[in-house]
Amino acid sequence: MSFGWKLYGDGRTPPLGEAVAPDERLSWPRTVGIGAQHVVAMFGATFVFPIIMGLDPNLAIMMSGVATIIFLLIVKNRVPSYLGTSAAFVGGVAAIRTNGGDSSDVVGALLVAGVVLALVGVLIHFAGLGVINKVLPPAVTGAVVMLIGFNLAPVAAGVYWPQDQWVALATMAFVIVASLALRGFLARISILLGLVFGYLLSVLLDATAGPITSVDGTGAVSTRDRIDFDSVGDADWFGFPDFTAPSFSLNFSLLVIPAVIALVAENAGHVKAVAEMTKRDLDPYMGRAVAADGIATVVATSVGGSPTTTYAENIGVMAATRVYSTAAYYVAAIVAILLGLVPKFGALINIVPGGVLGGITVVLYGMIGLLGAKIWKENRVDFANPINLVPLAAGIIIGIGNVTLTFTDEYVLNGIALGSIVAVIAWHVARALAPAEMKEALLREGTHPAAGSTFGHEPGMQVSPDPSSVDEVGRPGVLGGRTPGSDQHDR
Repeated sequence: MSFGWKLYGDGRTPPLGEAVAPDERLSWPRTVGIGAQHVVAMFGATFVFPIIMGLDPNLAIMMSGVATIIFLLIVKNRVPSYLGTSAAFVGGVAAIRTNGGDSSDVVGALLVAGVVLALVGVLIHFAGLGVINKVLPPAVTGAVVMLIGFNLAPVAAGVYWPQDQWVALATMAFVIVASLALRGFLARISILLGLVFGYLLSVLLDATAGPITSVDGTGAVSTRDRIDFDSVGDADWFGFPDFTAPSFSLNFSLLVIPAVIALVAENAGHVKAVAEMTKRDLDPYMGRAVAADGIATVVATSVGGSPTTTYAENIGVMAATRVYSTAAYYVAAIVAILLGLVPKFGALINIVPGGVLGGITVVLYGMIGLLGAKIWKENRVDFANPINLVPLAAGIIIGIGNVTLTFTDEYVLNGIALGSIVAVIAWHVARALAPAEMKEALLREGTHPAAGSTFGHEPGMQVSPDPSSVDEVGRPGVLGGRTPGSDQHDR
């Protein structure tokens, strides 16, 4: 591994048809500029999801920089990626808080999930992706992704949207329009632009229409301003964010571990996308990338930060600029760490109105569920086959409906955890018990472990030359979907 990046040509923007390799860089002023674009690209989701999970967004931004540096070091600077907050854990975290858990319980459970993800990465490094695909074929992976997303519908509809329904509606409409009407980089940050729009709209309505009477974040009806800037004025300009020590519970850990399934698929897809862009064989680094994400999550959550994952928004920046230099990612990481040391900045983030989050979350949570269906479509999963239809139907409804299975007063399985377990185990039981013709049908559709990999090219996840088409659960472009604006008009 080397930090001695070679200067690309004269250090200026590469001409059409050429690109800056991961071990190259532009001039330092231009590299800083590209790094700034990466910060903007990751920013929206990196601070929205900590707010939704009840964690400190300022700490999340700071630890995203630390996590990115850890990731780059582990993959030996071969896989240029930025690690922001993962949305895959939002449903599990909501379940933890519903069951009486606090932030210490949340980060403790997330830390355990990070350890599991790291161990999966080690397994992939030594045994290959095929062993994972035998346990998690596309039919099962799609079901888990779907129930993670749709399980969150009550949070968007019952917690955020009622706080200011008209701002929520306007914010949702803005995100939809921006993702389709804008071009290139602006389309890729439609979530961030939607947050800014909703924020400014709330300020305008406070100044013109006055206070709002509605349900607040505690569930009580109150009359209040949509935004209260008092905490911003009281915050210091410089200082450390609030740290939280983790506490551990097996019951809470089981609520978030299913999200590891989505993260394995997402990380594998990102490595494939970056390999496609850079024209390099990165398969030997697949296990390292997954393990690095897990280790980064462990480090981030050990101090109260958010779980991490590689971001397709930043892969989109590389697609637009044709600059794959890891130097730009180190710049972005350093900027994120510095932003995390500005409490006033964190206070400004913390007062994002609930109505704005309502408009954002109805889009994001819905996309998670639908992108589970996209995994099925791309892998030609046949639901006329009872092996797929019956067990996955049960798992999905259990997950979405928050069905509870109580063993003791201290040990309960419900929602995402129970639904994921049912989907995985019941699918394999169904396959073992099914007649030969049903098993043969799995081979034809690409769902059977012997037929291909969820994480490969054929018949698994499709890797488009447009690398922004691969993303993680909860953001535009999840697991092979397109980032808003990444269609033909911005290529």
